[in-house]
Amino acid sequence: MAHKYAELMFTGSVKSIQETEGSRNSYAKMEQGEDYNNVMSEKEAEFIMMRDSFYMASVSETGWPYVQHRGGPQGFIKIIDAQTIGFADFRGNKQYISVGNFNKDDRVSLFFMDYKNKRRLKM
Repeated sequence: MAHKYAELMFTGSVKSIQETEGSRNSYAKMEQGEDYNNVMSEKEAEFIMMRDSFYMASVSETGWPYVQHRGGPQGFIKIIDAQTIGFADFRGNKQYISVGNFNKDDRVSLFFMDYKNKRRLKM
């Protein structure tokens, strides 16, 4: 899924700074190749299913990002198909900030962390 992420995140401004700082050539490779995709690989799905928490970012009506930690027992995150992730939504503080944000703007960014092995997956 790296290709789609790069397409969304590497805006013209970002690419310009990468060029100035000398990292553009290596990151340009993420946007190219026969394996261009916007679906989860088996490796990514396995990584996600091993997590017991993740961070979910939404965008508010004011344009500000909102990041929320979601946690549960290992296995609470499910892979529905190659483009769909589901998770158990445990009762929280009833602020419903993410839910409200998604009612107006369905964009989401997910961060899955493996702190022990210093690995992460951003979607």
